[in-house]
Amino acid sequence: MSAEPAPFIKPEGLLAHWQGHRRLTRRVIDAFPDEQLFIFSVSGMRPFGELTMEILTMAAPMVEGAASGDWKSPRGREPRPKREMLRLWDESTEQLHALWPQIPPQRFLEPLTAFGQYTDTLRNLILYVIDNEIHHRGQGYVYLRALGIDPPAFYDRS
Repeated sequence: MSAEPAPFIKPEGLLAHWQGHRRLTRRVIDAFPDEQLFIFSVSGMRPFGELTMEILTMAAPMVEGAASGDWKSPRGREPRPKREMLRLWDESTEQLHALWPQIPPQRFLEPLTAFGQYTDTLRNLILYVIDNEIHHRGQGYVYLRALGIDPPAFYDRS
């Protein structure tokens, strides 16, 4: 009998990776002009404020549902001032840190249904949330450049 191979990444490594992306996304939000957050658009894409609110309604609620099994509907996506969005972002970051250790490691490989509609393994659901954030942050980079603003270095997730 051979031992089961070690996972490619452990849950705490995945969280650290995600939090690096979140730090960078926060800097993109902070670089964005407040007055443009919910109105500026390129080629019919949604404004960056809407994209940010989408990310906020996915991240902590996904981890909370994974930890507790209680899949509450995420809070609203209505426009907010940048200061408020950054406060919500920081709260969400703290929620991830607090809730993540409550997820049993085996749950990452279990299939579950998030929010009553998305069925996959928890690992894949979380990877989707991370991928979605990266995708929307990329749109934010395009918007910042179109507004004449240099975005943060994409590789600096410190």
